[in-house]
Amino acid sequence: MTAEEVSRRRAWLMAARPQTLPAAVAPVAVGTGLALGAGVFAPLPALAALVGAALIQVGTNLANDYYDGVQGADTEDREGFTRVTASGLIDPATVRRATWLTFGAAVAVGTYLVWVGGLPIVVVGLLSVASGVAYTGGPYPLGYNGLGDPFVFVFFGLVAVAGTFYVQAASLVAGLHLLPPPGTLPLDAVVAGAAPGALATNVLVVNNVRDRAEDARTGKQTLAVRFGLRAARAEYVCLLALAYLVPVYFAVTGTGLPALLPLLSLPVAALVARPLLTETAGAALNPALERAGQLLAFHALLFAVGLAL
Repeated sequence: MTAEEVSRRRAWLMAARPQTLPAAVAPVAVGTGLALGAGVFAPLPALAALVGAALIQVGTNLANDYYDGVQGADTEDREGFTRVTASGLIDPATVRRATWLTFGAAVAVGTYLVWVGGLPIVVVGLLSVASGVAYTGGPYPLGYNGLGDPFVFVFFGLVAVAGTFYVQAASLVAGLHLLPPPGTLPLDAVVAGAAPGALATNVLVVNNVRDRAEDARTGKQTLAVRFGLRAARAEYVCLLALAYLVPVYFAVTGTGLPALLPLLSLPVAALVARPLLTETAGAALNPALERAGQLLAFHALLFAVGLAL
């Protein structure tokens, strides 16, 4: 294997950013834990939901790399990971083609989920792919206009958890579903999604605090740029509190003490919060960004186990 081949493979890994996959896996784990606890667990729909979510995450990463590169949002002053389009490691047309191939694979996996979940999955799937592209692409990029945070909260939290629960529950109900059958989309499935949604959004908050100065120079109006450092830190604390209040809600409404298992992740939460609340430099916030992803995965795993017991 030549050095060129090694570098090419590494470049694609940098573009796909597998380290962000906890944002896709976490809500599927929580939705599956909830399905296990409710007695509607279905392994094939759960697996398809996991693969589809991972493909949408990778497709969104590739789209972000491409659009940020061609629109000049990534500069030489960037303090985070290297972007392959802006750095010239992979030409833009190839990254764009890989983006659409990845989203196409997600749609292919989604055809099975449509078979078991019906029309609601068609709507969710199309919105998820469209939002993944619109995050940094299109005439009104969500991430450039302060809408990245609600996008992550909704699609990597509420929609992903509720959708994972729904396809498992719906697979046990015969017939083509134009609307969710009774009992397949309970309120608890939406409420549970607020926990991973909050922590996934906080990964973005850490990223946006780190990149605030560069984003301001390039015209990327994240919430951290629009409202300032103090507001971004307040957002982080509120979302962190929400992530731990959701398990308390389940503990007091019927799931019982196992729902409190996510509280074991509080020491990790403190490790992330401390630098975010006191530092602004990339050197200090890069480790916090990695730990924020670890917190999301750890919290979701504990929450899924608690819901399943």
